[in-house]
Amino acid sequence: MKDLVVVGLIALTGVLVGGVYTTWKTAKGMAMVLLVLALLAGGGAVAWYVSNR
Repeated sequence: MKDLVVVGLIALTGVLVGGVYTTWKTAKGMAMVLLVLALLAGGGAVAWYVSNR
């Protein structure tokens, strides 16, 4: 179960990074919001993995 949360957060990070890539040319403000969310999700995945090792 613990690994499932890490995999889910990594998948969410990938989706958010894809959103950053696709929205960068048209809506830079929204892309920056997505980038912050991607960084939070990625950091959360790392923190969750390290704390449950």
